[in-house]
Amino acid sequence: MGFLNRLFGKKEEPKRQLDHPSKLIKGDHISLDDSFALPPQLRGQQLRVEAVNTYEYQRKQQTEWVLKGHSGDAIFLGLDEDDETYLALSIKISRGQVEQFFDLDQFSEIFEEEGKAELTTQPLAADLNDYEQWLSPHYHQVTSGNFGYFHRQDYRGLRPPQDADGATGEPFESYQLLDDNEDKAVDVEVYESGDTDVMLTLYRPLSDIREYWPGQ
Repeated sequence: MGFLNRLFGKKEEPKRQLDHPSKLIKGDHISLDDSFALPPQLRGQQLRVEAVNTYEYQRKQQTEWVLKGHSGDAIFLGLDEDDETYLALSIKISRGQVEQFFDLDQFSEIFEEEGKAELTTQPLAADLNDYEQWLSPHYHQVTSGNFGYFHRQDYRGLRPPQDADGATGEPFESYQLLDDNEDKAVDVEVYESGDTDVMLTLYRPLSDIREYWPGQ
C-alpha cells in the first residue's frame, strides 16, 4: 500500500525558489548586509515586503517593492537594469529635510523647461548624520517631466488597465538627478493632485541582499 500511495498519492507542491529580488512578493523577507558601506537605515536590517507597486511609462514598466523593518519606516526597492542589474534603494524625505539638504532656489530649477538643474548638498547638522551616506556633494539632472502612471498593484507580466473609465493609476511626472559617480540619485515625483514625493536613492550590488525567506 505504501508503494501505491506514493505512486498515486497527491504530489507535494514544489517549494518556491526565492533567490533574486525580482521574485519577491508580498509577505517575503530579506536581510541586508551589515557592512558600514550601507547607511544606518539599511545596515543589517531584516525587511518584509509590505506591498508591490507598478510604475507605468510609455515604453516600460518598473516594479517597486515597499519594505519595512522593526522601525516601521518604509524602504522602497527597485531594480536598475542596464548592462548589469543593481538594487535601487530609496527613502522618502519631507519638505523640511529637502530644505535642510539642498538650496531651495537650486531645487526649484529641477522643474524648469531646460531640465539642467545642478544641486549642491548643504553641510549637515550633527543630528542629520544618519543621512550622510544617502547624499553626495553634487548632482546633475538627467531626466525631466517623464510622464507615467503609478499603480498600487503588482502588474508583472501584465498590462495595467488602459480604460479611461477604469483604474488607470495615478498620473505623475518624474525628475531625476544623479551624482558624479552615478551611484546616488535624487528622485522627484509630482502627482496630478499636486502632491510631490522626493526620494534619496542608492544604487547597490545585488549581493547586498544576504538572505531571502519566502512568506507563509
